[in-house]
Amino acid sequence: MRNTSVNLADRLFPEEIESEEKILNIPPEQRRLNTETYDFTVSTINSYIDDEHIQIPKFQRGYVWNRAQASRLIESLIIQCPIPVVYLSQNSDETLAVIDGNQRLNSIHLFMRNEFPLQGLTAYPELDGFFYEDLDPRFRRHISNRTIRCIVILKDTHPQIKFDVFERLNTGSVKLNAQELRHGVYHGKLMNLLSELAKDKRWQQMSGLKRDKRMKSEELILRFLALSKNWRKYEKPLSGFLTQFADENANPSDSTLNEYRESFQEALSTCDILFASQAFKTGSKSTKLKFNAALYDAQMISVMERDFTREDAESINKKDLFKDIALLMKDETFNRHISQATTDRNAIHHRIKEFLKLLKSH
Repeated sequence: MRNTSVNLADRLFPEEIESEEKILNIPPEQRRLNTETYDFTVSTINSYIDDEHIQIPKFQRGYVWNRAQASRLIESLIIQCPIPVVYLSQNSDETLAVIDGNQRLNSIHLFMRNEFPLQGLTAYPELDGFFYEDLDPRFRRHISNRTIRCIVILKDTHPQIKFDVFERLNTGSVKLNAQELRHGVYHGKLMNLLSELAKDKRWQQMSGLKRDKRMKSEELILRFLALSKNWRKYEKPLSGFLTQFADENANPSDSTLNEYRESFQEALSTCDILFASQAFKTGSKSTKLKFNAALYDAQMISVMERDFTREDAESINKKDLFKDIALLMKDETFNRHISQATTDRNAIHHRIKEFLKLLKSH
C-alpha cells in the first residue's frame, strides 16, 4: 500500500534529489581547501572595490542592509569592535570575489563615497547625521586604518570543493540557491549571457518562467549549455557538473559566447516549431501541462544534435511526430527517466538518446 503511494507521488510530484556525496569522485589530494589570510585596511578594501580588484557580486537579493545596520557597522569600526571575517574567492585573473561579507563591504564602500549619513548610533549618537566627508579627519583616518580579516580561497582549489565551502558559508536569512551562488562566484560574461537569455520572450513563454525571482531560468539555460557540450561524459551530481562548467567558462571569448547564444536560441526556436505548446511539458491538455526539466533536456539536446534547418522542422508531419512522442511518453523506462532520479547518469543518457532516435526517424 505504502509503495503504491510512493510510486504514485514520484510520478505526480517528481523531485530531483542529488547525492549528498558530492566530492567523492574528486581525488583525495584535490579535496583540500587552499587559502591565504590577509588583514586589509578599510582604505585598501575601499580602493580595491573602486578599481574592481575586489568584486562584490550582484547576488539575486542584492544589497539589503538598511541605513541603521550600515551605520552600526561604521560605529563598530570607530569603537574598534571586531568585524566578522570576510571570505573572498580568487578568480583566474587574480581578482577577488566576495563570498561572505557582501553587506559589510558594500556598507563601508557606500559610506566612504558619502552615499548615506550615519543614523541610529548607540555609542556615539553625537555623530548621527554625519556623512563620511563631514567627520573630523581624525575619525576618517581611524576608520580608514582599521583592518578587516579576509580569508581568500585560492584559485587552485578544486571548483567543487570551493562551491561546497560557499554553500556552507551561505547563512543569510534568505539562503541563496545554487544558481544565485554561481552567479556571484563566477560572475562574468557567461553569467551575463544567462541573464540576457532568461529575458527572451519566447523562452519565458515556453518555460512558464515569466516571474522568475530565484534564477531558475538562468540555471536551466546553463544546464542546456553544459549538457550540449558534454552530456556523453556527464557524471553526478548535476550541481557539480554545472558548477564545473561555470568555472571553466566564466569569461569565454566573444566568438564562443556568440556560439552559446546561437545554440540556445536555435534549439529553442526549433522546439517551438516542432512541439509548440507541448514543448518541455508533461501531462495532457485535459488535465494540465506542466514544465518538466528532464524532458527539456531531452528535447533541447536532441534537437541541437539533429541539427534541423527551419525548413526541415516546418516540413515534418506534426501529426505523426506527436503520435510517436505520445508512444515514447508511455514507455515505462523513458517515463521513469523523466520523473524519477532524473539527474542520474543513465537517466540523462537514456532520455536524450531515445528522443534523438525519435527525431531521426522523421
